Amino acid sequence: MYYAPRGRPRLLLLGERIAQRYLEPTDQLIGIIGEPGTGKSSVIRGMFPGLELTNDDAGVNVRPLPVMQMHREGRFRAQTFHVDARFELAFSQAHEITEAVRAALKDNRRVIIENFDALYPALGINAQIMAAVGEEIIVVRPDFFGPFPEDLYRAVEGTAVFRRMAHTAEDLTAFVLERDFGYPHPAIHSDVPRGFVMEFDREPVGLQLDELETKVLECIQARLPVSYVDEDHITFGRELFPCTGPRIHLANTGEIEGFRVVRRLYYDELDDTYCLVGLVGDPKPKHFLGRHLRTP
Repeated sequence: MYYAPRGRPRLLLLGERIAQRYLEPTDQLIGIIGEPGTGKSSVIRGMFPGLELTNDDAGVNVRPLPVMQMHREGRFRAQTFHVDARFELAFSQAHEITEAVRAALKDNRRVIIENFDALYPALGINAQIMAAVGEEIIVVRPDFFGPFPEDLYRAVEGTAVFRRMAHTAEDLTAFVLERDFGYPHPAIHSDVPRGFVMEFDREPVGLQLDELETKVLECIQARLPVSYVDEDHITFGRELFPCTGPRIHLANTGEIEGFRVVRRLYYDELDDTYCLVGLVGDPKPKHFLGRHLRTP
């Protein structure tokens, strides 16, 4: 289990690490699970560099669906295929998709199924490895008794709101640091449960953390709209701000709950950085998935 990062570079890196630690060369069926806008496509790209996704948040990349087209032609010319089950079920019958997937697996091809929980009832074959993306990323290698896709979906369903909340609070804090305190946007960010960490190369002498918290709370109360601009920017109201995960945000700052700044800076001796910690929401409850949750 991993805390799901927000920015695209961090999601790609985590996808790469998941593949290195858990993916085996013989794995043919991989399931990715999670709600829309949680970064599933970035995790897949990190796990499988160079894989052409049939579609993503930016639009449709490949039509018709390669695994179905090659199945109709009677020859699979690629080794690895991507299927977004929820997207494809809008255009094709479930039995048509599952027939093509089964044929590809029988031909020793690899199939990565995004939104695997949507296709599993028709497919009837559990994935050899699954990753569920929400507030956390849960990676499992199921056996005959589970866990099953619906177990993982229930585990992450509705949790991504805390991730979006932390991300919006993180960027809003960086925005206030620049606008009101004259500190450049910290280049290094990391993650804590229901919160964020910003790392400064030099100690921000004179920075009053209580004043910073007050300024951020004022922006939260102002309910500034948070809007996607492009893959590298968002806006707070009318103010443009750089962001590497622009789709993983709340609709406006007023949706941030329980924001607070930890009233001390933490010094990291190994990296020689000063860490500012912010938190949102209630303290995270203990995670429990029942007997079906086990790590690979």
